[in-house]
This record gives sequence, structure tokens and C-alpha cells, in this order.
Amino acid sequence: MTDQTALEDMARKTFSGPIDFLKSAPTLEFLPDADLPEVAFAGRSNVGKSTLLNALTNRKGLARASNTPGRTQELNFFEVGNPPQFRLVDMPGYGFAKAPPQVAKRWRFLINDFLRGRPTLKRTLLLVDARRGLKDIDRELMAMLDEAAVSYRIVLTKSDKLKDKPLADVTATLAEQAKTHAAAHPEILTTSAESGLGIDELRKAVIQAIG
Repeated sequence: MTDQTALEDMARKTFSGPIDFLKSAPTLEFLPDADLPEVAFAGRSNVGKSTLLNALTNRKGLARASNTPGRTQELNFFEVGNPPQFRLVDMPGYGFAKAPPQVAKRWRFLINDFLRGRPTLKRTLLLVDARRGLKDIDRELMAMLDEAAVSYRIVLTKSDKLKDKPLADVTATLAEQAKTHAAAHPEILTTSAESGLGIDELRKAVIQAIG
């Protein structure tokens, strides 16, 4: 069995096994013990984090998805495996302009403090809407992750909304930009929760990150 085949087999078995909601943490003092590897999903509000998590785990209602931007206001932790082998973290969306200023400020501090200070965080997956590309607030987060030496990888969401050529172009552009960031993974993942595009690759990427 080749390494790639073994990885595919492990990813398939892992994400078809037990995956359970653990807890929500509105502030850092509510975080679970840092005793398992973690992979966090970060991105602008309404980028499709919860929907992608549901597709990743092949469970329709694991993460609560909503058409209302800014619904996720806490860090939501999910344990994978029995006994648990690692955790997935659904983070509050950032950059939602209609959120009250104090709420937006609290979300920002929660996100930044978690990403900078979590010792068991193996990788952050930075979700970017394929139709929108990187925005200034994404670049701010990337700069913070670079400075904190927190490994991250860009994942394009809603990629099915673009034709092949525009999708290839935006992927190539982001790959070039990722090369200029010290903590960024050089390869971009293209995904669609709706069509299933790239979901198997995303599963493998999660397994590799915690390994």
C-alpha cells in the first residue's frame, strides 16, 4: 500500500467514524483542555465554514449552518474518533459589518487570542469564497498567523460557482500570494460543499495536519 493510498484509507475511515459536538466556548476560559491535536476553520462571515464542516464530516447537522452572517459567535469544538483522536474547531466568522461594534470586537479578540495561544492547534484552514478572493481582513489574519508562526492553509469555498478558467486563475493567484507568507501552506485547496468538489482532498489535508 502506497503512502497516498494509506492516507486516503485513513481519511475515509476517520470521517465515516464517530464525530461528536463537544462544547461551545464564548470566551477563552471555557476552552476544553489542550490535550488533543486541533484543526481550526477560520474565515469571513458567510464564507461557508459550517456548511463545509458538515460536508467534510458527511453529517448534515453537525455544525449549524445559516444564511444569516455572523450566527456563529463562539468557538465550537467537535471531537473525531472514539476514543477522540483530534478536534475540529468552527470559529466565529470575522468581518461582519452589521454586528454591533462591541460584539465584533469581542469576536476578533477571541479569534486572535485562540489562534495565537492554543498549543495544540496544528493548522488553521483559512476559508476564502472563490468568487470574492482575499480581502483586507483576510490579509490581516494571515499577517497575524505569520507573526505567531501558526501554520495555515487557504481553502477556497463555493468553487462550483466559478467556471474552470476563472477558478484556475484565482487558485494560481492565491498560490503566488501564499508563497509570500511565512506560515502559509503553498498549495491551495478548492472545495464546494454543494458539489463535493475537493472534499476528499480536504479530509486528507486534515489528517496530514494532525499527523
